[in-house]
Amino acid sequence: MLDTLRFDNRFTRELPADPELNNFRRQVTGACYSRVRPTPVAAPRLVAYSREVAALLDLSVSDCESSTFAEVFAGNRALADMDPFAMCYGGHQFGHWAGQLGDGRAIVLGEVVNQRGLRWALQLKGAGPTPYSRTADGLAVLRSSVREFLCSEAMHHLGVPTTRALSLVVTGESVVRDMFYNGNPRPEPGAIVCRVAPSFTRFGNFEILAARGDVELLKRLVDYTITTDYPELGTPCKEVYVAWLREIGRRTAVMVAHWLRVGFVHGVMNTDNMSILGLTIDYGPYGWLENYDSDWTPNTTDAEGRRYRFGAQAQIALWNLVQLANALYPLINEVPPLEAALDDYRSTFESAWQDMMAGKLGLNHFDRARDTELVTELLAVLQLVETDMTIFFRQLAILDTNMDATDAALIATIAPAYYRPETHTDDTRTRTVAWLKRYRERLRADDRTADPRRAAMNRVNPKYVLRNYLAQLAIDQAEQGDYSRVNELLDVIRRPYDEQPTRESYAAKRPDWARQRAGCSMLSCSS
Repeated sequence: MLDTLRFDNRFTRELPADPELNNFRRQVTGACYSRVRPTPVAAPRLVAYSREVAALLDLSVSDCESSTFAEVFAGNRALADMDPFAMCYGGHQFGHWAGQLGDGRAIVLGEVVNQRGLRWALQLKGAGPTPYSRTADGLAVLRSSVREFLCSEAMHHLGVPTTRALSLVVTGESVVRDMFYNGNPRPEPGAIVCRVAPSFTRFGNFEILAARGDVELLKRLVDYTITTDYPELGTPCKEVYVAWLREIGRRTAVMVAHWLRVGFVHGVMNTDNMSILGLTIDYGPYGWLENYDSDWTPNTTDAEGRRYRFGAQAQIALWNLVQLANALYPLINEVPPLEAALDDYRSTFESAWQDMMAGKLGLNHFDRARDTELVTELLAVLQLVETDMTIFFRQLAILDTNMDATDAALIATIAPAYYRPETHTDDTRTRTVAWLKRYRERLRADDRTADPRRAAMNRVNPKYVLRNYLAQLAIDQAEQGDYSRVNELLDVIRRPYDEQPTRESYAAKRPDWARQRAGCSMLSCSS
């Protein structure tokens, strides 16, 4: 009966609720959340679960493989002391204020405190409508749920700050979606993911209160969040509010630097998709760089403006932090302290980015005088011909610095990363070789022996990432009722930095057939 789950529910106990208990779409004021129950489904069946997240919740294998587990995490059965709710928040979407948004298809079952005293919120995504669903149905389909489940866990094992995923359950019901909003709706298998995080609070939770002028509730929510999630900062007051913003900025900067390290593009960095804890949250139209392209976005909605492209993510994070600072201004009433906190984001990101690039290149440290131009030229070289980012850095680790290899041998080292090597010209080949020679000399200056350098590089440059086409292949099988590839992918991504000789196919470049296929290149916000 999953009786190891001990619900504490501090959020609903200490913050004001929407007094309306009926579940209909509406504007919710004067409250941080609305109580709402998941919609029961016809035939819940477990597709996969994360044993690591289960362990965080003190759940055993037998717990997770029981029929009760599938019933609970499909929303069909409530456990004692659960207090389900959907949060009220607003947000800036693609740079524009969107007003009230809220958990339109997410329902927090409650907050669990594990045996070590750690708090975890359990949230079902796709469990039915809430007061914040607007014109939508609150449901999710299998394809987006597979992607969210796998990516949450992939990011964790890559060392990227992220929300987690406990389970993926199919509902036995169909959900109609128009995948690309082009007038071609079709029924798809429905599914529900149980997401897990210390908190799902977003920048938008504070923005909506500031936008409505509800300063009293804004202060109450800020004080609660600091006391619950940032107790080390001390008793909430004006100075602590500023320190809190500074810490959110620091965590956000570190998170984005990790995204860039592994080639991840969030795809929809609206302020309502920014975690107050500096965690990657809301895996919608995300993507992984295959060929390196700083202007690439996986989001069809963003295809023209490319606001959320790979290379812009650090700047967008700062823009979002500015919106959070604006929301907090009524509690501080001074601009300079907020500006100083935002300046800390800039310096933290710059330092994190430099450390990240030094790690990817196997350098002892980032030397601004020597390495700024080295990295700038590298990022240009990566775009001379189609170059797989993940494979490039793994190959770079095997570069031999002790021999004056021929130009052909240098190119051969990184050739496995090329999608179309025939597009190399004499000029691009010359420029690439020049960079490789310069890089080789930089490594020699560090006087670091080959084996430790290679090991260090392979600890930060993954061999396995959740390539879009791999996720799509797993989705294709899952939609036919075969969940084996989902579970194998889950196992592969548990060890993204390790050599896995029997699974080399999962480290392969994107095949040509996947260049334009739906789900393998760009995705929409449709789920």
